[in-house]
Amino acid sequence: MRKIKLFILSVLTFSFFSIASIQAKVDEKSEKKPTMTEAEIQVLVDRLEEIKTMDKSNLERSEKKELRSEVREIKEEIKRNSGGVYLSIGALLLVIILLILLL
Repeated sequence: MRKIKLFILSVLTFSFFSIASIQAKVDEKSEKKPTMTEAEIQVLVDRLEEIKTMDKSNLERSEKKELRSEVREIKEEIKRNSGGVYLSIGALLLVIILLILLL
């Protein structure tokens, strides 16, 4: 039983380090989009709040549709430009295995 655990742990460790050493090739043609500043994000959030508080009962159907599409676009833009934490599958597996072994 001890040998099986040691073998599984060594295989997973090897796979983690082999995946971590591979780097993605950066395409020089693709340009990185600059991230938005806090002020620009705040402008978008303010616009969302303005649309939310707007009286939509006297608007026509086409105007409501335009507002809905604008809200979707703003939300997608905010989501695209917000940062995030990314974990590789190998790192995630290692964390799970360590938690299982320690607990």
